[in-house]
Amino acid sequence: MTFTVNDVACAPRAIAAGVLDELRVVDDAGRRTESFADEEGGAPLRCCLRRSAVGERIALVSYAPLRRWAAGAGVDPGAYDEQGPVFVHADGCAGFAGDDGYPFAGAHRTVRRYSAEGSILGGALVGVGGLDEAFRNAFDDPDVAFVHVRAVEYGCFLYEVRRT
Repeated sequence: MTFTVNDVACAPRAIAAGVLDELRVVDDAGRRTESFADEEGGAPLRCCLRRSAVGERIALVSYAPLRRWAAGAGVDPGAYDEQGPVFVHADGCAGFAGDDGYPFAGAHRTVRRYSAEGSILGGALVGVGGLDEAFRNAFDDPDVAFVHVRAVEYGCFLYEVRRT
């Protein structure tokens, strides 16, 4: 899914395949990853940005999105570095199809803005249906390089949106 905000093309990004390969062995907290069959379904999968189905093999891993981005960008995330729990498919998946609108859009969200240096530039609590406005407000600021969308209920990372 690509969308335009203030004449800027943007796209939600799931966790990259290469990173997932690493997380499926050892997570960002250094723990060995263990998978399980999801007996209830509905877990928000960060590998394909959809909810799990009953019986799918998934894993709950610790993920440090800003740390991993900063390493690739050659910057130090400093005190903004954090890690938290995310669900991923245990054995791989097709990735984010991007054809159903914003992932996990049916609840309140937090949109956190970051600079190209990895500093937090602000954030917003977003009501159901408010992601368009939140992204427009974020990317209206030329200093915003990307945003993280997070769950309000648990505070965990859902996905990143970058200018394309």
